[in-house]
Amino acid sequence: MSEHAAKTKDRETLELALGEQIHALISASHALNVRSAERFDATLQPAAFHLVRWLYSYGPTSAAALAEATAMDRSSVSRLIKQLEKSGYVSKEQDPDDRRGILLSLTELGEQSTVNALKEKESAFYDRISRWDDEELGHFTSMLRQFNGLEG
Repeated sequence: MSEHAAKTKDRETLELALGEQIHALISASHALNVRSAERFDATLQPAAFHLVRWLYSYGPTSAAALAEATAMDRSSVSRLIKQLEKSGYVSKEQDPDDRRGILLSLTELGEQSTVNALKEKESAFYDRISRWDDEELGHFTSMLRQFNGLEG
């Protein structure tokens, strides 16, 4: 096998290993999201918690923007928002910048319930990095930002 072919094979092996680890991270994250959604409110679909989590992270927004940001169709978002509003987790208010628009935001109950639901997920990930020193954590965070396309 030529040196180039060996390097190509080594690179393929590394890329496959990376793919396996990314899949493991996505799978673990999904499982934790489902558990967090159940902890938030077991009567709601996990997709409702996905919307709540987005509102918690980024703040008030329109239903259309929320649908786009979460890659969900508008009818699903509308249905889930109605359920969240009925349960007291989400409120609607007039958009101060566009009097015709409606902004969705978390209520105090919604925020507190989100914080409670996220504690388990955060705990699981913090346990995994608890033995890392600051340099390792900084390097991992930097590499992950690059992988996510957030810095060049």
